[in-house]
Amino acid sequence: MTDWPVHARITGPIVMIGFGSIGKGTLPLIERHFHYDKKRFVVVDPEDKDRRMLDERGIRFVHEAVTKTNYRKLLTPLLTAGGGQGFCVNVSVDTSSLELMEFCRDIGALYIDTVIEPWPGFYFDPKLGPEARSNYALRELVLAARRKKPGGPTAVSCCGANPGMVSWFVKQALLNVAKDVGVKFKEPKSREEWGQLAKKAGVKGIHIAERDTQVSKRPKPQDVFVNTWSVEGFMSEGMQPAELGWGTHEKWMPGNGHKHKTGCQAAIYMTQPGANTRVRSWTPTARAQYGFLVTHNESISIADYFTLRNGRKTVYRPTCHYAYHPCNDAVLSLHEVFGQSGKRQTSIHILDEHEISAGIDELGVLLYGHKKNAYWYGSQLSIEETREIAPYQNATGLQVTSAVLAGMVWALENPNAGIVETDEMDFRRCLEVQTPYLGPVIGAYTDWTPLAGRPGLFPEDFDKRDPWQFKNVLVR
Repeated sequence: MTDWPVHARITGPIVMIGFGSIGKGTLPLIERHFHYDKKRFVVVDPEDKDRRMLDERGIRFVHEAVTKTNYRKLLTPLLTAGGGQGFCVNVSVDTSSLELMEFCRDIGALYIDTVIEPWPGFYFDPKLGPEARSNYALRELVLAARRKKPGGPTAVSCCGANPGMVSWFVKQALLNVAKDVGVKFKEPKSREEWGQLAKKAGVKGIHIAERDTQVSKRPKPQDVFVNTWSVEGFMSEGMQPAELGWGTHEKWMPGNGHKHKTGCQAAIYMTQPGANTRVRSWTPTARAQYGFLVTHNESISIADYFTLRNGRKTVYRPTCHYAYHPCNDAVLSLHEVFGQSGKRQTSIHILDEHEISAGIDELGVLLYGHKKNAYWYGSQLSIEETREIAPYQNATGLQVTSAVLAGMVWALENPNAGIVETDEMDFRRCLEVQTPYLGPVIGAYTDWTPLAGRPGLFPEDFDKRDPWQFKNVLVR
């Protein structure tokens, strides 16, 4: 495709915070799909290893870290120069999403990020307990800020592949399942109606089920963490406690599982790191597989979005969690990390599009527990197609950057929505913008359950009556 549509005009400056793998991949999509003033496009990053890419384009580069003490002084002139409405694209680590959102609202700028990030030190602070270091806690702070000051310039929270795109997949998948199991319905228009449809369709839970089969041309060296996306980001979330949206059908809780004392009450956490917690799941290519229950914002926000209540009583909620099998090199890297009691390797490396010999990132949502058992809906983007349609990224990156693009388009079309989660956005419009970058987008039913092949050669404690209990999903 060469005739790329221009979706909108950005009238003020564009300030991109961070220029790692996602920033580099987002850049060409902004260039393709928006009218903007190149003289007011600025990238801010503490590392300058990819500055040449910006210099060749005439894009200003500020070689500086955005910190708690300097962000207002640093970003105010950049986001307000020349008039119009500025747009802050935050694809960095170690910057407070909440404080940057509130700052952008104060100066009238639009904002988007791919995850709720804290300032440095939060993820590995030994003084904070697991509950305080959770994604649940970070999300509750953002929701509290929205309640305190509703409305204002749009700030899109957590809009990458996941969290982000997968929330849009859930809605399309639910419509498909509801139709196929014979539920009569009109397409939901409200949060309450979406929850009612999920309940009627018999959806007990949702896995964000992913398999990354991209392989490097070279074997992974020892003492190097190799991944297809941010190592810092993966390590940060992987060392947080395992978290999941907790469904009303669940009868059993892990011995180290805990409920939250405040907030929406849609999730639980376990006192063990998510990147060292395995769950049983399924994707169309890999079929049955083990994934890591890495905490993600969407595990909580999706469960919360589809919750139905009668007064204070919760009458329906789906279980929701990530089931992530990263690329093989990343799995080996994690084994090294946990073998060293959580110590990260000396070096890190992100595989670019030229280093990968083959593979896809198969990322979707598995809706389970209904009359047709389970249904996976998602993207099967290959490295070969990625090379053809977008530069500077692999398949994993393009699923993220195209979601950033879709979120930016939605924000420009809805500029006064205040703080917004992706579950609340127009999923059809967002997927319309993003789908050209997702490769095959398919739906597939399966008769697989977490009880398949069990028990094996050793005795196991599982629930035969309800295959989709978390007791059966968790690898113990």
